[in-house]
This record gives sequence, C-alpha cells and structure tokens, in this order.
Amino acid sequence: MLAKLGRIKTRKVKRLAKEIFEKYNKEINENFEKNKALVKQVLEGDVPKKIINLVAGYLTILAKQKSEVKSKKADANISTISMSKM
Repeated sequence: MLAKLGRIKTRKVKRLAKEIFEKYNKEINENFEKNKALVKQVLEGDVPKKIINLVAGYLTILAKQKSEVKSKKADANISTISMSKM
C-alpha cells in the first residue's frame, strides 16, 4: 500500500487534535464541517481560523483511520468464522 502524501502537520496541531480525539471520541466522525464545529466549541479564546481548520482536518484523518481499522477487523473476523465452518 502506498502512503498518501500530504501536508505536514505541526506538533501543536497533532497534539491538540489527539487531545480532542481522546476526550470527544464519540462526537468525531468523517465529516470535516462537524469536526470543525466541535473544535470551535472545544478550543477557548481567540483561536485563528487556520488552526481550527488544521485541527479539524487532522481529526477527520484520524476518524477515517479509525473506521478503516474497524472494517479490517470486521473483515478478519468474518473470514476466520467462515474458515472455521469449513
């Protein structure tokens, strides 16, 4: 599998996104606009729009990675169940 190339996120953006991801795991999904609204609520003070967008984008990436892992686990479980029935 080839790695997707993209913009490099700063340590600050990744740290903020991971903290939000841990605390608000249930509310985060693959929709950027919903993640952006959540980030606006969570981050206090006068936060630049660019930082909000970067954090929301990284949260979207983390949510997609989480759903890929879940689907791979589900596929693995299905294949092991079907193999055991043979």
